[in-house]
Amino acid sequence: MKNLLKQYLPYFKDYKRQFAFAILGMIAVAIGTAGTAHIIKPVMDDIFIKKDQHMLFVVPFALVMVFMLKGVGRYIQTYYTAYIGQDVIRKLREQLLAHITVLDIDFFRKMHSGELLSRITNDISRIQAVVANIIPELIREILTIIALGGYVIYQNPKLAFYFMVVMPLAIFPLSRLSKKMRRYSRLSQVSTADMTQRLEEVFSNIEVIKSNSSQKFEIARFAIENSAVFKYIMKQIKVNALTSPIMELLGSVAIGLVIYIGGMEVINGNMTVGSFFSFSAALFMLYDPIRRLSGLYNKAQDAISANERMMELLNLKAEIKGGSDQLKNSVDTISINNVSLYYNDHEALKNVSLKLQKGNFYALVGDSGAGKSSLVNMLVRFYDPSSGKILINDQNINNFTLESLHDKIAYVTQHIMIFNDSIAANIAYGKEIDENRVIEALKKAYAYDFVSKLPDGINAVLAQRGSNLSGGQKQRIALARALYKNPDVLILDEATSALDNISEKMIKEAIAKLKNEMITIAVAHRLSSIQNADKIFYFQKGQIICEGTHDELSLSCNGYQKLISSLAK
Repeated sequence: MKNLLKQYLPYFKDYKRQFAFAILGMIAVAIGTAGTAHIIKPVMDDIFIKKDQHMLFVVPFALVMVFMLKGVGRYIQTYYTAYIGQDVIRKLREQLLAHITVLDIDFFRKMHSGELLSRITNDISRIQAVVANIIPELIREILTIIALGGYVIYQNPKLAFYFMVVMPLAIFPLSRLSKKMRRYSRLSQVSTADMTQRLEEVFSNIEVIKSNSSQKFEIARFAIENSAVFKYIMKQIKVNALTSPIMELLGSVAIGLVIYIGGMEVINGNMTVGSFFSFSAALFMLYDPIRRLSGLYNKAQDAISANERMMELLNLKAEIKGGSDQLKNSVDTISINNVSLYYNDHEALKNVSLKLQKGNFYALVGDSGAGKSSLVNMLVRFYDPSSGKILINDQNINNFTLESLHDKIAYVTQHIMIFNDSIAANIAYGKEIDENRVIEALKKAYAYDFVSKLPDGINAVLAQRGSNLSGGQKQRIALARALYKNPDVLILDEATSALDNISEKMIKEAIAKLKNEMITIAVAHRLSSIQNADKIFYFQKGQIICEGTHDELSLSCNGYQKLISSLAK
């Protein structure tokens, strides 16, 4: 709890004005609460016992003023603490997403997207309770306890002593409960992440599920995750529910002692009836913030677990970092010198060397897992070589900033990403929309013909994952997005796999027209799309076995010949 407060209290420094108003509101609530208890004394002593008519007019007015003070104070405190809490959480979500998106691609391939969604949504929501509710309520309850505690001590130090001795006895059982609460909270968060992951898989693979009529199978798997969430949440509720009875039992013991001893004081004439009832009212009021304080401590355990999971992500560091040089000049050459790449213990590439020059179209072919995609992944620095170097214009690729490198390289993958936005926004993704450039890019990708027929043209909104487009249309949209950048290097990783023969022919013509302006690299299984390549590299088990034109490899490369034969069957 201490570490959690230490971590999040500094955020309040950015909200000095709002925090000052919130504190004034809390002070008003604390004073109003103590004032409410104090008013009981003149009610009993002056009105009911002394029958003072003047006080009969004063006390009701004073009571209204006290409750007005409490009401205004609570409103001000609630509004400003909520403002601070919600804004801190907004910044925290942005900070977490900004951090996650710069982590290495390897992280995303190991971490399930459902797990990440759960941490950014569910875990952050639990932390939100600390910043928006627990910290402000903690301060308010402490101020109220100070005000009421000071009042009861002022009224009768002897009676206050008995209450102050008994209540600290609650610390031991409450600390035991808080440890259990934290453990169950972490298990609850893990199980919630698993459930979110399962849901994400269901929605992402709905075509497979429906085509196999496997809904019952998926619901049964989801039910297991859902039951785990239910089990751990109920354990949390069970532990949290024990807090109130423990506090009430100890509170009743303390108040019982006070009533007995206080009653003796009144009988013996050492204390007036009004003073006793005023003291008792303050004591009953004091019990509530103490009870709420213990409840807040339990709630904080949930946030502590969520915060630990969030910090696990924030403490991860990207291993692939950009250099300090800007890649401003045109990319004329790319040299790959004795490059090897390992994924953990698996060797994906072994001593690969090749040189690529502007104005040429290069193709990478070979069986699945031969290392083709691994090579192009290193050009966009999804991975760095385990050994060897990659040079751009004879400079190490690691010297350039990632932003300037990615401005020069356009990468189109087989798995096309379409955003739920307009076609123009999808084409100009991440950059300012220039409608003329959008149309030009669509024409180059032979996509403008079908886009222009849509009711809203380039402003037509695409559905999530482009579900309102065909596979070929999506790939042409992705190619147009790549061409919008006016890249120096165009990488097509199985980017023509879903195209029909006519579309493929159009794309081949587009590449032929553009190839003099850039270095074009295509990873392909369909040989029809790369037969006109200036050079083809045949990969096998992470090595380049043969290189040459289609005609040359057809005559001299056994592996390439087998590939032609297998694709012809």
